[in-house]
Amino acid sequence: MMPKKNSRPLDSIDLDILASLYQDARTTNKEIAKRVGLAPSSCLERIKRLQADEIIQGASLQVDLNALGGHIQAMISIRLSDHNRLAVDDFVADLLPHPEVLSVFHMGGNIDFLLHVTVTDSSHLRDFVFNQLTARPEVNHVESALVYEHRCSQKLPQF
Repeated sequence: MMPKKNSRPLDSIDLDILASLYQDARTTNKEIAKRVGLAPSSCLERIKRLQADEIIQGASLQVDLNALGGHIQAMISIRLSDHNRLAVDDFVADLLPHPEVLSVFHMGGNIDFLLHVTVTDSSHLRDFVFNQLTARPEVNHVESALVYEHRCSQKLPQF
């Protein structure tokens, strides 16, 4: 999702606020205000503006997938035989509700999609690939790779 066209340019205080929230979305407004040198009310006003401008698009929760029974993670690359907008949109809409699917990346290049999935075991992965992917007529190639470790940066990209 792109920021609203009428949003104002980000200044260094906005970037500091975003960096703080990007590192830990649970950081309190009071703590952020202290870090960026603003009164809590001014800081909250900026955060609300960043949300209204759709620069802050939500917050997420990281969980231990093993605790939920997701003992294996995999990246699955997929090539489709049909690339029209409806086929692509339907493919994504059909996959996202599956509890195994963590992320769907629509790609350019020699693969069309990269799925990040979590499953209980290798049989579950095999069944997911056969039942949800290769059974679809628009899918013409699937490759799976196991994820040994997954980490996310907590540093906000700044360009």
